Amino acid sequence: MSETERAGYVTREAVLKLLSNDEIGKVSTAEAATGLKDGQDYLDLEHLERGIQQAGPGAVVKMGHVVPRSAVSAETWSRITAQVAARA
Repeated sequence: MSETERAGYVTREAVLKLLSNDEIGKVSTAEAATGLKDGQDYLDLEHLERGIQQAGPGAVVKMGHVVPRSAVSAETWSRITAQVAARA
């Protein structure tokens, strides 16, 4: 594993540690969904370099690696966005 891959992995872990047990459950439930609604904000844990993204019409989102904004509290989302900004 390269240093870049290792750094990305650590950041994914850091993001996931920000979630409460309830939020982890909501994110897990969202993983089973077929997709996100247009305009819904999300973070793709496989592509953190893209930052916070917004679902658009026809966009293909790999749900198994996504943290939808709707699955977490406003406070947690704020911490997540700060974590992503610190990585950039």
